[in-house]
Amino acid sequence: MTLDHEHAAATGLASHMFAVVTTGTGGYDKLAYRSVPVPVAQPGEVLLRVLAAGVNNTEINTRLGWYSASVKTGTQETAGAPSEGRADGGWSKATPFPFIQGTDCCGEVVAVGDATEAPAPGTRVLVRACMRPEGFASAENIWMGSDFDGAFAQFVKVPASEVFAVDCDWSDAELATLPCAYGTAENMLHRAGVSRGSRVLIAGASGGVGSAAVQLAKRRGAHVIGMASAAKHDLVRSIGADQLIDRDANLVQLLGEGSVDIVVDNVAGPGFGAMLEVLRRGGTYVSSGAIAGPMVELDMRTLYLKDLTLLGCTGWDEPVFPNLISYVTRGEIRPLLYKTYPLEQIAAAQRAFLEKRHVGKVVLIPPQATPVMWSQAGPRAFGSGPKCAAPFWAEYDHGERLSKDHSGGFWQALPRATVACRDRQSHRCAAAAYSQCPAQRAPESDRSG
Repeated sequence: MTLDHEHAAATGLASHMFAVVTTGTGGYDKLAYRSVPVPVAQPGEVLLRVLAAGVNNTEINTRLGWYSASVKTGTQETAGAPSEGRADGGWSKATPFPFIQGTDCCGEVVAVGDATEAPAPGTRVLVRACMRPEGFASAENIWMGSDFDGAFAQFVKVPASEVFAVDCDWSDAELATLPCAYGTAENMLHRAGVSRGSRVLIAGASGGVGSAAVQLAKRRGAHVIGMASAAKHDLVRSIGADQLIDRDANLVQLLGEGSVDIVVDNVAGPGFGAMLEVLRRGGTYVSSGAIAGPMVELDMRTLYLKDLTLLGCTGWDEPVFPNLISYVTRGEIRPLLYKTYPLEQIAAAQRAFLEKRHVGKVVLIPPQATPVMWSQAGPRAFGSGPKCAAPFWAEYDHGERLSKDHSGGFWQALPRATVACRDRQSHRCAAAAYSQCPAQRAPESDRSG
């Protein structure tokens, strides 16, 4: 269902938005930046204006069809030779192409579906990307940006139960580093039972999930051993690692057999066997990825003779995301933002991401929502008509912004904390109602349709 004129008038939003539509499996040519209808919040849903959206391995893997059983190589190698024929390459089932990816979302509530309890419009929120539609007693899960439209757009609609208000001094881009990477890391540590005194080895400690795991394990009081390239050791140490090992080092020689309680590994590939060797008897190996390659060699004798536990983690447990929000608001973790890109430069952002020369997260920033105006014919983009019919900004910042009519004159500043001069009560003035707004009144000559 798309945004109709009545809904647009009530919310002050245009009927279309810019988004990156992934049209199928393959290379960067499958990322189409285009205008698409703005979604409408149905009962039980909220519509968010996307403030920032993080880049993750999963979006690249989904576009490449990397989850297909036919793929035997890591993400980087697969990206070098993309294929268009992987029907089984989705996260858990066929990917619903064409669709909008984007798993990480820092957004602002702009509309709430009927009979829906949700944060008030204007509230800054994070979206819990991993959702349990059958409840947390079931292992079934779906992911925003993998199973349905995500945050690589100006607006996204999500279930109201999956948005969490966040009160902190992090920027929008910094908050967008959190959901997928930190949620995945926290879920692994939660499942593995990391606690004070645990000796934890974290592979890929400079990546999004790895660096999050370093901080979150340290927060739990663990002794953290991070694996990363030598050039990144200082930065990884600065976020909490007690010991650093080069990613190509001989683990058994450096650490010794049976020296680690828990291994957190999203790298896999040829180094998998050594990870099990350094685990103590009764230790735990936990993973939610395999960027170096999904095919590994397992000596079953190591597994059963050492009484090891191997944990695969995709669906997040119930306390994981609420706990993350509390860590942020209490200042117990900090963001690790590498770089931001405009949404339309998603291909450049993903290329930089795959180079793995950075520490932390890459984040996309959608364009500001288009100012719109109203006439009896419906919404028009700001600037598309001969004269503004009570123009208003479909977007605001934390100050005051001047609205300009098409004759070149400036009106008074619209009040802050309003979208389309929209208040919870009397300030809902999508053009026709603008003259009733007690805060600002347009010149009489400029109120016509």
